[in-house]
Amino acid sequence: MLGAEVRGLTGCRKCQRLVRCMAELAPRKGLSREDYWNAPVPGFGDSMARICLVGLAPGAHGANRTGRPFTGDGAGDFMYPLLHQAGFASQPLVEHAADGLQLSDLYISNAVKCLPPENKPTAAEFANCRPYLAEELASLPRLKVVILLGQGAFTSYLRHLKDDGRIGRLADYPFAHGAAYRLQGGPWLVASYHTSRYNVQTGRIVPEMFLRLLDQARALAEGENG
Repeated sequence: MLGAEVRGLTGCRKCQRLVRCMAELAPRKGLSREDYWNAPVPGFGDSMARICLVGLAPGAHGANRTGRPFTGDGAGDFMYPLLHQAGFASQPLVEHAADGLQLSDLYISNAVKCLPPENKPTAAEFANCRPYLAEELASLPRLKVVILLGQGAFTSYLRHLKDDGRIGRLADYPFAHGAAYRLQGGPWLVASYHTSRYNVQTGRIVPEMFLRLLDQARALAEGENG
């Protein structure tokens, strides 16, 4: 379940603001800096997945600590039990990168690979990371559906497609939970509210909504194989 080998990602220092953010982050109580990944976080999952789920960026004490997307924070605590219920994850509870979790027909990554201050990447930081995400997606030979969590990840991926000449106006693809767009010669795009702790606590996203979205993504992938 290792992440794709993305050229240059491990040692990337393009975004000095993010480098400083990781260097200055105070560890959680009872932990030390040695307990933190504090580096670009690669995606991981099934190399033959038909579905890829893309979040925003590593959480300060989640993926930035554990080195695996959505592992060790509230967003993952909400998401992984539902991925397990839907048949995409081998276990409902995840704690660290060596906890034995296996993904089936699913790959998980982030639009920005390093921890951003206040969880808000800049436009330049999104742009610096787009080639890394594009390479990860290109490494999935059976990819049929890309789920994008939150408007930040959704818009950044649309900008990648526009730069690549595959779409025209971004305004033709408005963000809404469950919105799905079929691109000629490419995977379906499915928009989702982010599974952040704030969205969960405010009820913007609830388990039933996310499960329906996973069913939608699977149906689109199955339809592509039909």
